[in-house]
Amino acid sequence: MEAPSARSFADLTVSEFVEKLSSSAPVPGGGAASAVAAALGASLIAMVAGLSTGRPKYAEYEATLARSAAAGRELAVKFLRLADLDANAYAGYAAALKMPRETEPQQAVRKAAIRAAARNAAEAPWDCVRACGKLVDAALALAGRSNVNAASDVLVAALLAEAAARGAAENVLINLPSVGDEEYADAMSLQVDTALHEIAAVAARVREVVLSGQAQSPEAE
Repeated sequence: MEAPSARSFADLTVSEFVEKLSSSAPVPGGGAASAVAAALGASLIAMVAGLSTGRPKYAEYEATLARSAAAGRELAVKFLRLADLDANAYAGYAAALKMPRETEPQQAVRKAAIRAAARNAAEAPWDCVRACGKLVDAALALAGRSNVNAASDVLVAALLAEAAARGAAENVLINLPSVGDEEYADAMSLQVDTALHEIAAVAARVREVVLSGQAQSPEAE
């Protein structure tokens, strides 16, 4: 199991991360994989913006391209950090499960630790879901306003954002029963469901714009 001080996933090569993911260790798991997938989508946003910046054909979109390039880079870093946070949160939950429970005081301490760790394990992927909303919005901003030769990359970014959001959401939901707070669980479930519907709608719009091949008007400043 990875300890909180373990090497950051951002410092691993792709092959090293894949090797860790395919091992029998409980982390990294689906939460970290979702965050890394989103980081790839964010990197595509930065790439497409870079391929479009400074070209006369896309001059009217320069403001959007600049924002998109910055957002893509920032989100890529954020998602890799979230991958670490997700893995560390699960490690904390697993550690709480292993706490001694021979006596009633020990059982009480263990129960409280599990609930706190479960909440933390739900919050980490929830942060990823929310960031995926920003990622898919960045993809929509570029759709029809960037290099047509990289239009499919914009769509891939949106699809990765949606897939990552759904993956992260499952990691939120699976931890909620262990939090021991029904009101919190219900509120979080609603937030997750709402976010997923919004992300799916934006991703669908990205696909529509990209497949239409039509240029879009510049964004309102």
